[in-house]
Amino acid sequence: MRDLDKAQVDRALAEIATIRHHMARGMEFRGYGPAALAATGLMALAAAAMQAAMLVDPLAELPRYLALWLATAAAAATLIGTEAIARTHRMHSGLAPEMLAAAAEQFLPAAAAGILLTAVLVRFAPEASWMLPGLWQLVFSLGVFASLRFLPRRIFVAGVWYLLCGLACLAVGREGAALSPWAMGIPFGVGQLLLAVVLRSKTWDHHGETEGCA
Repeated sequence: MRDLDKAQVDRALAEIATIRHHMARGMEFRGYGPAALAATGLMALAAAAMQAAMLVDPLAELPRYLALWLATAAAAATLIGTEAIARTHRMHSGLAPEMLAAAAEQFLPAAAAGILLTAVLVRFAPEASWMLPGLWQLVFSLGVFASLRFLPRRIFVAGVWYLLCGLACLAVGREGAALSPWAMGIPFGVGQLLLAVVLRSKTWDHHGETEGCA
């Protein structure tokens, strides 16, 4: 009898976990904060200015170039992630773990692909390193598009921005502008600020809806 009761309890818990998982996937994620996204845009512009001042020939100083931009990306990811965890527990309360897991499932594959692509390109085809800014932006756009299912639909504009910037960098990046600081600073600076504006406007929409229901 006890084994039967335990099996019933385990089955009930599994069903509850499944329900929570589906609920999380059907809700709009409100964990990304406009302030953190805007700050990462400014970080990208600051990193571009640092590159312009410190690296005269980034192709000849590829390790320093990678160190600068990977450190900037890590700092940006830490800032966004830290705020996302705090906001998700505040905005989604009981469903916070499921919402955070769903958000990670959408964007982490693109991030992992970008890291692995960088490692393979630098290790086996360093002569093609001029393509890195464009490839990073294309991969980032895929992460944005993958997240559309539970973010405001206007985020699509930012995905298109990153896509077009990535293609433009690949089209012109080899001719005299290889690894230009602004090939990273402008796309990511403007792109992150664009994401912040979209999410901020969505926050205003939520406030308007709340006031309208009051």
